Amino acid sequence: MGMVLVLGGSALAWKVQTAGGIRVTEVTFAGTGGTPMSGLLYTPPNATAATPSPGVLAVHGYINSRETQSGFAIEFARRGYVVLALDQTGHGYSGGPAFSNGFGGPDGLKYLRSLPTVDPANIGLEGHSMGGWTVLAAAATMPDAYRSVVLEGSSTGKPFAADGSPVWPRNLALVFSQYDEFSKLMWGVDRAKDVTGSAKLQAVFGATGPVQPGKVYGSVADGTARMLQTPATTHPGDHISPAAIGHALDWFALTLKGGTPRPASDQIWMWKEAGTGIALIGTVVLLLGTFQALLTLKLFAPLRQAIQPTASARDGRWWRGVALSALLPAVTFFPLFILGMVALPANGLLKQAITNQVLTWAVVTASLTLGLAALGKGARPGFSNRWPLSLLIGLISVGVVYGTLELVHRLFLVDFRFWVVALKRLSPAQAGLVLVYVLPLTLAFGVTLRTLLARIPVAGESNLARYGSAVLALSGGFALLLALDYGALFLTGRLPTAFDPLSTVVAIQFLPLTALMAVIGVFTWKRTGGYAVATVICGLLLTWYMVAGTATQVV
Repeated sequence: MGMVLVLGGSALAWKVQTAGGIRVTEVTFAGTGGTPMSGLLYTPPNATAATPSPGVLAVHGYINSRETQSGFAIEFARRGYVVLALDQTGHGYSGGPAFSNGFGGPDGLKYLRSLPTVDPANIGLEGHSMGGWTVLAAAATMPDAYRSVVLEGSSTGKPFAADGSPVWPRNLALVFSQYDEFSKLMWGVDRAKDVTGSAKLQAVFGATGPVQPGKVYGSVADGTARMLQTPATTHPGDHISPAAIGHALDWFALTLKGGTPRPASDQIWMWKEAGTGIALIGTVVLLLGTFQALLTLKLFAPLRQAIQPTASARDGRWWRGVALSALLPAVTFFPLFILGMVALPANGLLKQAITNQVLTWAVVTASLTLGLAALGKGARPGFSNRWPLSLLIGLISVGVVYGTLELVHRLFLVDFRFWVVALKRLSPAQAGLVLVYVLPLTLAFGVTLRTLLARIPVAGESNLARYGSAVLALSGGFALLLALDYGALFLTGRLPTAFDPLSTVVAIQFLPLTALMAVIGVFTWKRTGGYAVATVICGLLLTWYMVAGTATQVV
């Protein structure tokens, strides 16, 4: 069943991204100083050497990758544009450290212009968040090499882009969502809804008062056109917002010549998102199914042991255990992420800043959990752990998933993802980093799983209750944290954790990830009576997930 979901969802995603004869290929090229650069190239059937078409450089934001831009890329290509969805330096499969070489933007624009299928007089630049700074670096380096720009949730000016003005960059559209978490960083306003009154934005638009959304300022012919659009979504929500994508389509339709006109409302990218989302769910089914099948083999027979739940009822002690398991990781998340940023920056061994923050949070929280457990009293759980066999079955189970991802990449050129939650192939450099991070992260996850399975399962309970309780215990704190955070944002326009908006966005991913840990933990415990298999699987899977999905700052 898992393989059916993986292959069926991936085939659907491939069908959508190649609709109408669009050809999607993986491209690599040498950037500045020989830095290897990577991207996905979308070529519509109308684009040939004899009939070159407009080109669009589309770039993702920080700690994302080229596939995050697929909604934009699919729709640009359906309108007859050749699209290069670029991996920034230090991201995805591009080399170099993150932030280097103008984030890779100038190299991406140079490569796009070199293609015989692209009309160099009609180039559009589109970037989300830090991807906006990437395309602005390209515009600053090659000021006559593009025709118009769309910044999605991004800005001109410091810290990483040149200052904007009424004449630079050329023909600029800003799509800045009403609930963007980065409004202070980007445009100097506490609430994204107040961006129209940003002095910085007014200077770029040449306006003497609040900028009016939907109004064209300046002149397309003179290259001074400006427009602001404010869809009702969040910063990461731009990726899956028909409105945010539609505004980019309208701007390029206005400012680029050529292509195949379509109304902005004609969008199909969401079916690609559905396909890779189905494949992502199928990955979990495949993982657990592989483990179940392996467990029937004689080699792994010693792992099959009866379970011994510690709790006999959902009494006050049980609920206190659930509350502690749920709240501790959520309460420590922001303080420890900030600690990790300050105390464990990227270095020659631990080369990824965000993964270092995750590592700090996971290890310190695990230490606190052990300390609290030592102070408590109660029945000692009876676990059956056979670590060598658990390591072997875990390696094989995760290996089957990775092999399937490699197969899907070769067949359909997609990964397993929904929105910003993605399981990607590892580059050789990233595979090396997995070996560095996997042991401490696995040990930390092991503490979490042991604590969960010692506290939560109740004797005689149903499967639904058992899985539901485990998910509540691991994910409930993040669900509450995000509900309070985004509830306040949607009601007041102010994000309570605006002091660290990046970690706020990162926290979204931990809601499904902690739920996945709970499911894997209960599923394997029910069949082995221990937490060792779950520890190995979660350690491998989540380390792979984090290393492949974030940025590398040191090479």
